[in-house]
Amino acid sequence: MGLRLKFNLVLVLVFAVGLALSGAVSRHILEANARDEVVRNADLMMGAALAVRGYTNKQITPQLELQLMRTFLPQALPAYAATETFNALREQHREYSYKEAVLNPTNPRDRALEWEADLIHQFRNDAGLTDFRGVRETPTGKSLYLARPIRIADQGCLRCHSTPDAAPASMVRLYGEANGFGWKHQEIVGAQIVSVPMTVPLAKANEAFRTFMTSLLAVFVLAFVVLNITLSVLIIRPVIRMSKAADQVSTGNFDLPEFTVTGTDEIGVLATSFNRLRRSLEKAMRLLE
Repeated sequence: MGLRLKFNLVLVLVFAVGLALSGAVSRHILEANARDEVVRNADLMMGAALAVRGYTNKQITPQLELQLMRTFLPQALPAYAATETFNALREQHREYSYKEAVLNPTNPRDRALEWEADLIHQFRNDAGLTDFRGVRETPTGKSLYLARPIRIADQGCLRCHSTPDAAPASMVRLYGEANGFGWKHQEIVGAQIVSVPMTVPLAKANEAFRTFMTSLLAVFVLAFVVLNITLSVLIIRPVIRMSKAADQVSTGNFDLPEFTVTGTDEIGVLATSFNRLRRSLEKAMRLLE
């Protein structure tokens, strides 16, 4: 096995290990960054929903107090306002969603699906759980969801959700007496859930990963070629020339020119030593003659 082959085998082995480690670390970092981006988007959506709820509750509903006594207006409810705002957003971004899922809602569209009901029960079973994050498969790919419990902290909510008799008659006429009643103070009745797609951030992470690995491979190929040329010019060729010269000298042929020493590196030192050995051997042979 030649020196060049040994060198290349070691070089390829080192690169393969480095490529595998770099690939694993970079993919982990890129996917973590993509997930962090999705989480930030989910937090932003949840914050926007809370802002809409707060604005509606503080600045819209009080202005309609007298009208609400005569006619029930769902548009004046914070939950309804937040849901409608994000429904408008979904006209352009269908993959994003916001829902105030409730086990026993007044509006049927807010009824919790099976997986949403499981989240609500988790909040009910763990009073210290303030939010929950997870990933689920959807028709458009993986989606990250962020959920927070809906707790009846305001006694005023029970005016519409305790019993049909206590609720505004206009609300009962609109939604009926079958749903949205029997709620209790401090009870967790549902969950705010935002869903953000992971497809685009993960696709960007995969594209960045492929670009990084391709660049790394290109750098290795370039380094491999340059190192082989350097090895050939600075080491392999001089050693081969010395080997052939040594064979000639060993047979008594001293007509070969001496090696030209062009540097002080190891090959230059070897060439100097070889020239000295050649001259010494030539003198010894002449003395013997």
